Amino acid sequence: MLNSQSLDVVLWVISGWLLIGLLGILTLHRFTFIARVLFPLGGIGGLVLAVAAFRSLINGGTQNRLLPIGLPQLHFHLSLDALSAFFLLVLGVAVFGISIFSAGYFRNSTGTAPGLLCLEFHFFLASMALVLVAADAYVFMLAWESMALSSYFLVTANHRLPKIRAAGFLYLLIAHIGAIALLLSFGVLQANTGNYTFSNMRMQSLSPFWASVAFLLAVFGFSAKAGILPLHIWLPEAHPAAPSPVSALMSGVMLKMAIYGMLRVCFDLLRVHIWWWGVLLLVLGLATALFGVVFAAVQSDMKRLLAYSSIENVGLIFAALGLALLFSSYGMNLIAALALTACLFHVAAHAIFKSLLFLTTGSVLHATGERNLGRLGGLIRFMPWVAWLALIGILASSGLPPFSGFISEWLLLQSFLFTPGLPQPFLNMLIPVATASIALTAALAGYTMVKFCGVVFLGQPREEKLNQAHDANLFEKIGMAWLAIITITLGLAPNFIIRLIDPVTRVLVNQGLAAQSKSNGWWLLTPTSMARASYGPLYFLLGVVGAIALAFILVRVLYHARLRRSAAWGGGHPWANSRMQDTAEGYGQPIRQVFEPFFAMKRHLPKPEDIEPRYEVIVEDKFWNGVYMPVVRVTEFVSSIVGRLQRGRISIYLLYSFITLIFLLILVPSARK
Repeated sequence: MLNSQSLDVVLWVISGWLLIGLLGILTLHRFTFIARVLFPLGGIGGLVLAVAAFRSLINGGTQNRLLPIGLPQLHFHLSLDALSAFFLLVLGVAVFGISIFSAGYFRNSTGTAPGLLCLEFHFFLASMALVLVAADAYVFMLAWESMALSSYFLVTANHRLPKIRAAGFLYLLIAHIGAIALLLSFGVLQANTGNYTFSNMRMQSLSPFWASVAFLLAVFGFSAKAGILPLHIWLPEAHPAAPSPVSALMSGVMLKMAIYGMLRVCFDLLRVHIWWWGVLLLVLGLATALFGVVFAAVQSDMKRLLAYSSIENVGLIFAALGLALLFSSYGMNLIAALALTACLFHVAAHAIFKSLLFLTTGSVLHATGERNLGRLGGLIRFMPWVAWLALIGILASSGLPPFSGFISEWLLLQSFLFTPGLPQPFLNMLIPVATASIALTAALAGYTMVKFCGVVFLGQPREEKLNQAHDANLFEKIGMAWLAIITITLGLAPNFIIRLIDPVTRVLVNQGLAAQSKSNGWWLLTPTSMARASYGPLYFLLGVVGAIALAFILVRVLYHARLRRSAAWGGGHPWANSRMQDTAEGYGQPIRQVFEPFFAMKRHLPKPEDIEPRYEVIVEDKFWNGVYMPVVRVTEFVSSIVGRLQRGRISIYLLYSFITLIFLLILVPSARK
């Protein structure tokens, strides 16, 4: 199989995942076999997929296949190019760590039979891979809907809880609305030819109007899957409901399928680029990023915090995509390649570090039974492996060097700072505002991650039961360690990743950054030229390690020997307890006050007669009450009217048919006249 073409290997992996799912059904309740054999096999499939995608990126070119399956005259058109290969590489690397973790995470009491869960899990993986190699609208939509349905069943794995069923229904509803928009977009792209292959769509010369219609439908459809405002409402509900490995797959990988779709439509299928398309994506992305990070900062639930953080990161990716589209519309291909590189680098970085963070929350949830930040604390002494691995993901998510999150955000900022004069004056005014928004978002992301790390792992346990917390098991450690190693590698060797991204940007905007990255060696990152900006991650790491070593020598070796030990004044410290620690709500209070217009807040004040008074603030999303609830009320009103027509009597239904027939007999002759 290794001597086959990369696309053939990808198809074998997809078939293997489907076979693993069927084996899960055949061994429905053999939990040990499913967890210890089938899930690791799925992880090995992810590793094989990553190797095949890597080989395709290195060798270049496009591979095509026509499979004689499907409906008559609608065979499966499949293709593997640089864009597909890059996303398959990200998928495979993430799946390996998540699947190995899942082998130690899933229990025999999730509410779904182990074999059925195995089928849903691997069907989800296969559908995502099929989305990335689809070369016609039929296969794409089939895989897209399969991805939505399989992920819905995974979200509702513990379906006995009404809140989980409601979260799953909301997710499925938004996913189907987005799918309708995508179907309409493909209908416009094929330009009445009846040929829905991507190769035919590339040859069509749409007018600016119809190209804009196709673009707007694609933005709506893919935004529903990516969680872009105002279609984000499902994401903070579905992620907390799903098991942690599923949350990692959805947040780390599935959201990137929407980014892939946007890149495929905007830079591949649509040959015309209009400047305001980029401005629209830029504004939507920045608004989503700022909204997501502000809501993440005030959350008291671990998984909801990470869900809103994913909204923030996808917003940054959309902003980079919009900037690349804006530059491409004016023929500024080099700066467009820089923005596109930032977009794709953040796709890879976020897929890995956010998967790592969701897996660490899963370990915490299993060890403590809690995901409320207000009931956690001090876990670093009971779960050192989880704490230190989580710290790597936290530092990357905060955008701190020398980790992966810093590289992508630094490249994005360079894209804004290197922006040459644009023909539209207001665009030259928009760019500095956008740059400031990204800097604010990055600062708030760091603030949020400090809160997450400090409240969960530092201080004293806030509940007595936390003293019985245990560290992750072997499978969980291996899965998290794999993702942590990849996160560090992305941060320390960014030039290597940029060279993998180079074939993608050359296909999409006819430019790349590989020449600049090679000119100064692998250890120094220079986006455009040494004179403008450069960053050496290895130098930075050596500087940090050297500073820590110097401080240790000065304090612990040279100065410590001259100290006189004696009893210190405690300042009340001996009587301190966990209630004196800063809580998640208290940590987020400044954000609530500064950004109060963003929130719909409900305050529950203690009453004088309360024996244990508690002050509680509930932060809600204004979009839910302002946008979705009116739609719900209108839908319920229309449904009630339609319900009155259904009386359950055959005579009434015959009357409806008779009235309709009379109406048509009157209408048709008048229409002919």
